[in-house]
Amino acid sequence: MPTKVIAVANQKGGVGKTTTAINLAACLAALERRVLLLDLDPQANATSGLGLEKTPGDSAYGPLLGEGSLLDKVKPTAFERLSLIPSEMDLCGADIELARSENHLLRLRHALQPVLASERFDLVFVDCPPSLGILTLNAFATATSVLVPLQCEYYALEGISMIHRLLAQIRDTGVNPGLHILGIVMTMYDTRTKLSHQVVAEVRQYFGAQVFETVVPRTTRLAEAPSFGKPIIAYDPYSHGAAAYEVLAQELLARLEAPAAPESPSPTVETSPSPADPAYVETHASL
Repeated sequence: MPTKVIAVANQKGGVGKTTTAINLAACLAALERRVLLLDLDPQANATSGLGLEKTPGDSAYGPLLGEGSLLDKVKPTAFERLSLIPSEMDLCGADIELARSENHLLRLRHALQPVLASERFDLVFVDCPPSLGILTLNAFATATSVLVPLQCEYYALEGISMIHRLLAQIRDTGVNPGLHILGIVMTMYDTRTKLSHQVVAEVRQYFGAQVFETVVPRTTRLAEAPSFGKPIIAYDPYSHGAAAYEVLAQELLARLEAPAAPESPSPTVETSPSPADPAYVETHASL
């Protein structure tokens, strides 16, 4: 099976995006998949969450600008079959630098080619920044699919509606015609609140089978694990959070092995204008 590249993205911060990227990658490595996690977020939370240092020059920044090979940036982690391309502060300037570059939406695709050609990995997860800027658009232009973590809160539908429209624009402009949403993961689910139940029900009503059956609970142990540089299955393997991500990993594998289902239409939700909304892609997709 060809290497699958999965962008983990949500333009809103604090939704469990990096937590999901780290823990799914670790759980899939535990299932004997060879996994690479590419930390494309300048905050470098996925890097520290796996116990690696934020070292200048170790990120994808240089290869994105045509300097050096992304394959040389791959670092082993303490966890078998799980590798990482770290992030660091230099990536903060990547949006500006890439905007000045030729074929700026395809920079990550070109940089990732040697990694994919090496056949060292079965899955590549890209932890995107919490925005819809050029780094995230590069991830969308490169990925075979997108995984969307969605917090169980009031504005959840607004965020997923914007991502749906942006992905449609990426496909329609020909940047990445096969791009699709692999699934929506409901995170920070609190069984004690009526709001969590309502949000999950509403998201399932709009997006049906696109929403994973597994929901990730809000737990203290999940929140603690990154400060120890460990995924939850290493930090507390018998916790509710570990169980949720282990089941989610199995569900994700089943989806990867099945034909891609047609996407549900995006719900009509009023959203504020965004500088990186679909119009941005249309304007900047002359490749």
